[in-house]
Amino acid sequence: MTKDSPIIWNEITRKLPKHLHKFIVKQPYDEYTAQNQAVWRYVMRMNIDFLSKVAHESYIEGLQKTGISVSSIPQMEGMNRILKDIGWAAVSVDGFIPPNAFMEFQAYNVLVIASDMRTINHIEYTPAPDIIHEAAGHAPIIANPEYAEYLRRFGEIGSKAISSAKDHEIYEAIRLLSILKEDPNSTEDEIKKAQDAVELAQNTMGELSEMAQIRNLHWWTVEYGLIGSLEQPKIYGAGLLSSIGESAWCLTDQVEKRAYSIEAAKVSFDITKPQPQLFVTPDFAKLSLVLEQFASTMGLRTGGLSGVQKLIDSENLGTIELSTGIQVSGHFSRVIANDKSVVYVQTTGPTALSCKDKELIGHGVSYHAEGFGSPVGKLKGINIPIEDMSPRDLEVYGIYEGKQTVLEFEGGVKVVGEVITGTRNLKGEILLISFKNCTVSFQDEILFDPAWGIYDMAVGKKVVSAYAGPADPNSFENTSKLSETKTHKLSYTDQEKALYKLYGQVRDYRTHDLGDEQQLASVFDTLKQVYPKDWLLPLELYELSKQRGYAIENQLKDYLEKLAQEEEYKTLVVNGLNLCKS
Repeated sequence: MTKDSPIIWNEITRKLPKHLHKFIVKQPYDEYTAQNQAVWRYVMRMNIDFLSKVAHESYIEGLQKTGISVSSIPQMEGMNRILKDIGWAAVSVDGFIPPNAFMEFQAYNVLVIASDMRTINHIEYTPAPDIIHEAAGHAPIIANPEYAEYLRRFGEIGSKAISSAKDHEIYEAIRLLSILKEDPNSTEDEIKKAQDAVELAQNTMGELSEMAQIRNLHWWTVEYGLIGSLEQPKIYGAGLLSSIGESAWCLTDQVEKRAYSIEAAKVSFDITKPQPQLFVTPDFAKLSLVLEQFASTMGLRTGGLSGVQKLIDSENLGTIELSTGIQVSGHFSRVIANDKSVVYVQTTGPTALSCKDKELIGHGVSYHAEGFGSPVGKLKGINIPIEDMSPRDLEVYGIYEGKQTVLEFEGGVKVVGEVITGTRNLKGEILLISFKNCTVSFQDEILFDPAWGIYDMAVGKKVVSAYAGPADPNSFENTSKLSETKTHKLSYTDQEKALYKLYGQVRDYRTHDLGDEQQLASVFDTLKQVYPKDWLLPLELYELSKQRGYAIENQLKDYLEKLAQEEEYKTLVVNGLNLCKS
């Protein structure tokens, strides 16, 4: 398949809402170099050798179930043919995407896989999301049904978490830093400036938002989670499964092990450094329990004044739901409260009204282009809330078509106008009342003037839910924006291209049973003369020579042992030699 060929959709990815489509890119498979392929193979062989002993039992089994090959970087189309059997799919994206979008993909059983491949300089760990982390780290564990459901549920809840304005600043800062760190052409000054920006954003974040807290839970479970006992835990987090350096280090006594609980939501992390502590869950069931505990603290479930205030502070698109089920989606700009209860809510700019996550006909963003405001609560001196009134009650209290009426709410908001009509749900319960010649006031302030046109009043005695994003994803075209910071497309010198060609030759020798001893020796001579610092290709030559019984095996072993004296390569080369022995 060529780079310009279209993305192939399947029965799972076709269910994704359109606003997520902009994050999906065609996997640039032709851009992976032969050295990239060798890096993948090295990491995977090291991982399987080590992780088979220390990872959760689902990992090795999951590699087979999800179609992850040890010998070559997986292709999305091939993965998807196998993932569909466990009800999941994978899409390729460009580096970090916004947390809400990332989690929304999960809610649709879609695994987001960064299309980039780490360079050999970051073979043990990379701060940038890459295909080793996503495909070899995340994918295998979702073959476990209990964990897969946790991941889906996490996405469902996490995508509703309310962000602060600071969260987006941190996301952009981390995205830039990860891109610069992975690019070998980045200068030290560029990296330091980006690192300082991340630290400044983290140090000035203030109170953690819902999104910041649930990202912490995601990090300490999905990314860096341990499972089992505190004394002898196993690895299941994708960040650990994909890091041949940190997967070994994390199990030592140098890393503190804590029992996993909701308190992990308050523990922030630094994506650019090894983690000083990790959390251990006794089983996957505990993950779901803590997730539900945290969800119960979110505006999604608590609503109320605090939920509306979170949406205002976030400066992002959000939704409130009233007790009748009517949903108001937009940018919330004001709330009037009385004794800690919401009295009036106001949005600014395009707003949509929905019920059960489906936009009400005639109440989209084009109709409510300038914003929306409505009182919340019960009428003054009347025990029955409007939402509980029967047709007879509505008539008694003067709320019917053609009637000039005055509605005084307990919170002090007054609505005076002529009732035009009401909008009801399928059960006949009233959701919305529309007025003409209407004035809405609070004390001496005019909240709606008759000259502004028809006034639509949402019906509800309280705010029962407040969450990020729209109720109906189709109501707004641009709910998440693509970052303007793009991942760097690496350029290679002629010397590097020649090296990658050698990698390709050796790969062909191995995969197609080609190449005699003289040809391997020729590649080895070139490496010694032109690429004396390359350690991975000599390892591949040594492996082939050892398997085929070539005399050059001993020369390659001596050469590698000499390379291992360099601190920079020592662990990588020694581990590679040990792998060849086994």
